[in-house]
Amino acid sequence: MEPEEAIDRLRAAFGGPPGYRTLHAKGRFYSGTFTATPEAAVLCRAGHLDGRTRPVLVRWSTASGNGRTKDTSPDIRGMAVKLAGDDGQPFDLLGQTSPSFPTQDPEEFVRIAEASVKQLTLPLFLLRHPRLVPALVRGLAGVKPHHSFAEAAFHPLHAYGWLDEHGRRTWVRYQFRPTATQADRLPETFEGRDRLAEEIAARLARGPVVHEVWVQVAGEGHDPDDVTTSWRGARELLVGRLVVTAEADDPEAGGAPTVFDPTRTVDGIKLPNDPILRYRRGAYTESVRRRTS
Repeated sequence: MEPEEAIDRLRAAFGGPPGYRTLHAKGRFYSGTFTATPEAAVLCRAGHLDGRTRPVLVRWSTASGNGRTKDTSPDIRGMAVKLAGDDGQPFDLLGQTSPSFPTQDPEEFVRIAEASVKQLTLPLFLLRHPRLVPALVRGLAGVKPHHSFAEAAFHPLHAYGWLDEHGRRTWVRYQFRPTATQADRLPETFEGRDRLAEEIAARLARGPVVHEVWVQVAGEGHDPDDVTTSWRGARELLVGRLVVTAEADDPEAGGAPTVFDPTRTVDGIKLPNDPILRYRRGAYTESVRRRTS
């Protein structure tokens, strides 16, 4: 399936208005910092992992392709992060609250997205595709209504190859783990259509929102090319802290798109032969073309 067809079908399914992202249409931008741990610098020579505190751009979002969706509705939430080294070349990580991805086939993913739009069509789809049921059940924890972006864990899912200063490669998978807990919650309640953005604005007025950045380090039997697999028993390593401090001015207000591309690489980071990850580059390019024209 060509990216043009994928974008056509996803936009038709969600009915999003022109000018918006095909998926994760509803979101806002935030500014903050990232500081890597010394352990990260040992495994990877990428500039943003050298331990210095660097600025980041974050976008928290809802997965729906319709920008009018209510925050009270169950859906996957997203946390996109743009990091940069001294050369200014960005490296993007796109996390989601679902801890698993159901398929390696782009067309099958589009069919799942189409079926998920209506409550009745998804069960019928699963009856016809029972092998997808376990993966979709694993992802249900990420779909429930969320109290706050600050309390959610986000999973970029795809593996990346870290190269150290000698060119030795280590495969890793990222995770953004919240430091906020239920005990940190604000006394106010937020119930409206944009309750997640309102809650995070009030929370940021009180202080920063922090996510620890962890990686799973691949061992024997862990496949970096298959996004649907679990890395059971993998060693886990704390590699940095993401600190969001304020809502940012919308960088797209002038008309130029801000793209978070998980296939964008920098020196020290390599992509796997993951068919879903490789497909995303063409799909993102087509989506950007649509929303800027």
